[in-house]
Parts: sequence; structure tokens; C-alpha cells
Amino acid sequence: MKIRTILQCLISIAVVALLAAGPAMANTRIVGSGASFPAPIYTTWFKQFSRANKDVQINYQSKGSGAGIRDFQNGVVDFAASDAAMSEEEMAKVDRGVQLLPMTAGEVVLAYNLKGVKALKLPRDIYPAIFLGKVKKWNDPAIAAANPGITLPDEDITVVVRADSSGTTFVFTKHLCAVSPEFKSGPGYGKTVNWPAAANLVKGPKNDGVTALIKQTPGAIGYIEYGFARMAKLDMASLQNKDGKFVAPGLEGGQAALAGATIPENMIAWLPDPAGEKAYPIATYTWMVFYKKYDDPKTADALKKMVAYCLDEGQKIADKAGYIPLPTNVVEKVRKASQNIQ
Repeated sequence: MKIRTILQCLISIAVVALLAAGPAMANTRIVGSGASFPAPIYTTWFKQFSRANKDVQINYQSKGSGAGIRDFQNGVVDFAASDAAMSEEEMAKVDRGVQLLPMTAGEVVLAYNLKGVKALKLPRDIYPAIFLGKVKKWNDPAIAAANPGITLPDEDITVVVRADSSGTTFVFTKHLCAVSPEFKSGPGYGKTVNWPAAANLVKGPKNDGVTALIKQTPGAIGYIEYGFARMAKLDMASLQNKDGKFVAPGLEGGQAALAGATIPENMIAWLPDPAGEKAYPIATYTWMVFYKKYDDPKTADALKKMVAYCLDEGQKIADKAGYIPLPTNVVEKVRKASQNIQ
């Protein structure tokens, strides 16, 4: 009996040790960091991919596009993610070469917290003026004129912007520069900008932080990715597009915006002010950023396999997650370009 008991104990210890060690095949670990804009869908994709591929484990840290690019340049991650792509100057600092791949697309929305106002319309000369600090009250005559039948409160506007280096800020300010000469000659565009001093300007980190600030601040308006606003049940303004039409954010407006974009060989296409009656005016591709040369062939193979999964399976859930599925022709261009990862 004693020998049997000892054997049973030894077997139990061995089983526990095997379980603690995890699956024998889980031997390729991938680390990425960057944009918070696509973080919800990326996190879902990576979990699903790892379940389907037990030999690969992916850890993605949502810390902002600027931080992700810095991690990538410093060689501390296997890939990065950015809504601002990478400039030629930034890529020149990476000895191993850079391959940008647009992996999904989304919309930057103006979410607001205004009790009793559910269908706000903002003309294209007014929302830049809000972020310039020129329009300061919700019942400003210019806002009221675009919203007949809606009672707007005599309340100060609180403008919420990003505190960190942000691809979402890059996309939003690039759009503002396209529609507002004053914004272009003033703050300009970038991952960070010098916002005009305003009595009610507050800053939050990442899309999550801006979302939380809007939700808890009556009278607030801020720019965030559509999926974050939808998940938080925030109201979103319909924006006047290039054709003069007010368009609400959502799949139809996003797809109409992408329809006019052509993906060049470097895989970078911007949509600062898309044309089309149905086009939502602030839409963007967002990129994963890879090295062209990896020291470990297994890492390169795992990354190419991950990209293929995101193209074949990941696009199926894009709309449900609050993003725009890539057009078929873009999927094929991304698939071909992914072979540059070696």
C-alpha cells in the first residue's frame, strides 16, 4: 500500500508539473505594442489566433501609437501598431527594414455628453472651431442653426483631447487641417499638437481615457474610435462631409469613405477628407508594423501566419467590433506584401 501511495503521489506531481509547463507546442512568443484605436479588435484576433495555433502566444500592449513606434525602433517588440503609419524618417532608423500593413480601418467620432440631445449635427466649419476654442457654448447660434427643433443648453463646452502621443490625434488633426485653414496654420497635425488654451480643455490617456472623461463630464466632447463610443453607449455627432451631407458614423459611412482610397506600393493611404454623399468624413486605415528581417525564422513565420488569420478570419468580425472590414482588393494587397516579412 505504501509503494502504491508513493507512486500515486509521484504521478500526481508529474501531472501538475506538466500542466504548469503548459502545452509543449507553445514555444513561439510574440510581443507587440502601440495603437489603442484598434486594440479591442486586435486583442480579440490575437486570442482567437492563439486558440487556433497552440504553438504561438501573442502579447499586445495598448499604449498609444507613438509609444509603439518607439518600442519598434528600439527593437523591444516583434511588431508595432499605429494609426499614423510611419514616416520615411522614422523608418530610416530601423536597420532591419520596415513593412507596413493596413490590417483594419475605423472612424474617429466626436462623442459628447449632453443630456437630452441624442442627434446632434455639427457643420464642418463648426467642429474645428470647437477644438480651436472659438465656439465655447453648446447653444452657440451656429450649432443651434444646424439643429432646429433641438433645445441646446446654455452650457460651456468641455473639450477632451489625448494626453499621449496618439495616432488617433494624428488622424483627427490631419482631417481638421484639411477642412480648416485656421487649424492648419495653427495647431497643425501630428501625434501630439499644441491645443489652443481653453478654460475647459482636459486630457486623457489612450482612447480608453478620453472615453471615460467624456462619459463622466457633462457638456464634454472628444474624439475617439467609433467602437469605444459604441461600447460606452456615448452619443456621437453626425458630421457634415465634403459633399455637404450630415453623416452619422457607422459601417455604411465608413465603407463609403474607404471606397475612394487607393493603396499604393508602400501600403500607406490617407483619407483626410473623403468625397461622396454617403462618406463619413473622418475614416482611416490603421497599420501593423513589422520588420522585414527577423533573427528567428519561427518568429517571422508566426507573424505571417497571424497576418493571414487576421485577413481570412479577423475581417469577419470587424463590423461587430466597431471597425470597417478591409475591401477585398486591399486584403489581397496586404496578403502579398506580408511575404516581405522574412
